[in-house]
Amino acid sequence: MNITASQVKNLRDLTGVGMMDCKQALQEAEGDVDEAVKVLRKLGKAKVAKRAAREASEGRIEAYVHTGGKIAVLVEVNCETDFVARSEDFQALAHDIALHIAASNPRFIRTEEVDEKTLADEREVYLSLAQAEGKPAEIAERIVEGKMARYFSETVLYEQPFIRDPDQTVSELISDAVNRIGENIVINRFVRFGLGDGDAKIVGSK
Repeated sequence: MNITASQVKNLRDLTGVGMMDCKQALQEAEGDVDEAVKVLRKLGKAKVAKRAAREASEGRIEAYVHTGGKIAVLVEVNCETDFVARSEDFQALAHDIALHIAASNPRFIRTEEVDEKTLADEREVYLSLAQAEGKPAEIAERIVEGKMARYFSETVLYEQPFIRDPDQTVSELISDAVNRIGENIVINRFVRFGLGDGDAKIVGSK
């Protein structure tokens, strides 16, 4: 399929990805822009996987105070170089993440950080509810798995739908940034303060 320069430019403007990658994605998607974006996200995940082992020791601590002063967030977002840490793109990403944490109040950063007791307790509750409804064992287990997936999407930062674009998760937001910026980017830790909530807990690396 013949892909025009204007189509490539349009996709690049939307995603910030290089011209050649945009052209290849459009060819694979047969000119469908929405499908091309999905192709680029998959490509981004592959590149993210390669970059994930690289040390991210630079970055910034972003502060966000919600209008009215009743919710505040401090989040440490890391990258590989000070040059990227000072870039407008990275600072905008850090701000978006802080804003998201303020709005969505996650309890964990990644699924692997959810402790075993919490997982066991959640599974037990969901299984008991399914059994109380008389569901067969196989069906009950499927229900539990579905409920656990929903639990992760509600409580784990990387799995939550991004507040400004619910069609992508925070993990996909970061993957897109990694693909666009070209460095490993990770959320290291955060703390969220809510007026009257009592002691605030640091979530993530100590």
